[in-house]
Amino acid sequence: MRVMLLGATGLTGGKVLEGLLVRDEISQVVALVRHKLPTLHEKLQQHEIDFGQMADHADLFNVDIIICCLGTTIKKAGSQSKFREVDLGYPLKAAELGKSQGVRAFILMSAIGASSSSTIFYNRVKGELEDSVRELGYPYLSIYHPSLLLGDRREHRTAEALGIKAMPLINRALIGPLEKYRGIDAATVASAIVNEVCSLASEPAAERVIQIREYDEIVRLAD
Repeated sequence: MRVMLLGATGLTGGKVLEGLLVRDEISQVVALVRHKLPTLHEKLQQHEIDFGQMADHADLFNVDIIICCLGTTIKKAGSQSKFREVDLGYPLKAAELGKSQGVRAFILMSAIGASSSSTIFYNRVKGELEDSVRELGYPYLSIYHPSLLLGDRREHRTAEALGIKAMPLINRALIGPLEKYRGIDAATVASAIVNEVCSLASEPAAERVIQIREYDEIVRLAD
């Protein structure tokens, strides 16, 4: 399978890339990046692009599956409007281009609490993206809802760093319906995504499939 990956420079996306490159089911990984990665591999095809001009590269979207791990923070983006552009505009445009090229599956990393009716700006933007991608009618759509992602980031995020330190204790208290709010290693999420993608090497389902992956399902898929 030929797989496109967006967000390969991020915490989870980088681990997804590593996983895809070592799997026999994957013949090529097309990574759209703003700056080239140091990773060199015969399966990896990197394309430096302006994400605001994705439509100029529509031919690159002629793949089997798209994985979208794009995401930023309002602080890093600089404004709510720029955050919407990165977390909603870019992923949605990628999904639209993929659908126009006949891509059969779209894997989207979103966030727990995503809802277009949320009063929390971050969750609302994530929810709006999910709603829009659903409407495109992909034969197979899988949406990941991790809570706090654990792992070493290249940039320092103070609030997340504090949350990560407290998470082992907090996780033990999050049981039953609250389990979905547990912090989870980015490596676990990446393994789940890679395993799900590779499972699609077989014939696609006869009916349209929409999956929502929360904590327990992500851990199961990672195994």
